[in-house]
Amino acid sequence: MTETLRTLCTLDGTSGHEDKIRDYIIANLPQDCEHRTDALGNLIVFKKGKTEAKNKVMLAAHMDEVGIIVTHIDADGYLKFTTVGGIVPGVLAGRTVRFENGTIGVLGLKPIHLCEKSEEGNLPSVDKMYIDIGATDREDAEKAVSLGDVAVFNEEFIPLGEHKVCSKALDDRMGCLALLTLLKEDIAADAYFVFTVQEEIGLRGAGTAAFQVAPDYAIVLEGTTAADLPDAQEQKKVCIQGKGAAISFMDRSTLYPPKLYNRAMALAKEHNIPVQTKTMVAGGNDAGAIHKAGAGVQVLTVNVPCRYIHSGSSVADMRDFDSLLQIVRLLIGELAGV
Repeated sequence: MTETLRTLCTLDGTSGHEDKIRDYIIANLPQDCEHRTDALGNLIVFKKGKTEAKNKVMLAAHMDEVGIIVTHIDADGYLKFTTVGGIVPGVLAGRTVRFENGTIGVLGLKPIHLCEKSEEGNLPSVDKMYIDIGATDREDAEKAVSLGDVAVFNEEFIPLGEHKVCSKALDDRMGCLALLTLLKEDIAADAYFVFTVQEEIGLRGAGTAAFQVAPDYAIVLEGTTAADLPDAQEQKKVCIQGKGAAISFMDRSTLYPPKLYNRAMALAKEHNIPVQTKTMVAGGNDAGAIHKAGAGVQVLTVNVPCRYIHSGSSVADMRDFDSLLQIVRLLIGELAGV
């Protein structure tokens, strides 16, 4: 399972460029699944379960990851850029990025010995940074990179300690891995599995997918912020790695139905599944678009806690991933009404 996650994370797919991830998922779908790709690029898969569902259930995870996009090439061959999705500028400085054609660039900024005293210690803004691809001038740079080209963090997937992994794109290739895993199992009831696009730039794919599927209930499988870090205030830790999947009651895009949240927590307790509450109202995910689709959808989000999210070195605990699988298996049957 970890090797599949390694493959998913290593594939590059900023918002709007999810093709490689989608192709990999399609190539690894069980033969008994029906699938189609819509106009935006969402992959919609239907799987029959042990029992015909009384309620239509949709599970969703997004394929895209954060990255950068080139906006200008200057006379000296340096690239200016903006971010695709939410990235804190501080995690960019000094990193290397990889373009789709394999070109590597270094994210640079003014060196410390040229900074004014007032600049020292301040996080640089994106407009103060540039990408150095080793070009001698604009013409040389344009041989490798064009305006509108996108790049991702150029980082390896590595095990970290006994239970954890470190990689780019854990948000939300962890969710994609969970969907792929469940698709290969005998699930309790019929369900739709949707691998969405363009979540990182405004939840754009999920709304159209939900409109097509028209589910009664939806479960979003996500990676969310774990701030269980030194000096973090207790109420701002959000969730803690190793304590199980985090279930949301509210974020900045969705107020989750209390009955669904309470039932998920009760199911976990009944079956001795370690779960926790996502305690801080922050962030947002595809649930924000799904619950407003069509005539409305009852939605729940189950998260894997990720440290250093939206960076090239996110960290997740595979025990939390196992917890997510356990509770989602039960929720499929529960929400399907079987």
